[in-house]
Amino acid sequence: MTKTPVIKKDEVKRKWYLIDAEGKILGRLASKIAEILMGKNKPTYTPNVDTGDFVVVINAEKVKVTGKKLLDKVYYKHSGYLGGLKKETLFSLLNRKPEFVIKHAVKGMLPKNKLARNMIKKLKVYRGCQHPHQAQKPEVIEI
Repeated sequence: MTKTPVIKKDEVKRKWYLIDAEGKILGRLASKIAEILMGKNKPTYTPNVDTGDFVVVINAEKVKVTGKKLLDKVYYKHSGYLGGLKKETLFSLLNRKPEFVIKHAVKGMLPKNKLARNMIKKLKVYRGCQHPHQAQKPEVIEI
């Protein structure tokens, strides 16, 4: 009878993956990235250990959404003061900060605990096709 291996923090081997977001649907892209960040794509997945890999996303501004989300989806933030609620549509946020849109979508799909705060740090999102992680030799993934 074989036992299921329980991986410790020191035994985790991390890889780097490169994902091109051009023409990809935001939600499907985010769920795949969250799966890689959590390590659920590996046979050594352990829920209480961060077994995930690093993910580099390029062409963040060219991500697509379905339906009327570009104009209807609204992102809210509050300054903490009375009347300090600010809102911005997905369209204007994609023009201003496309990196935030992808990070926000992925963060919502990660578990809500201390591990997730470490997992989201392994996500690197860039506008355009240039990124500073050539030295890590990221493996290209097609989604």
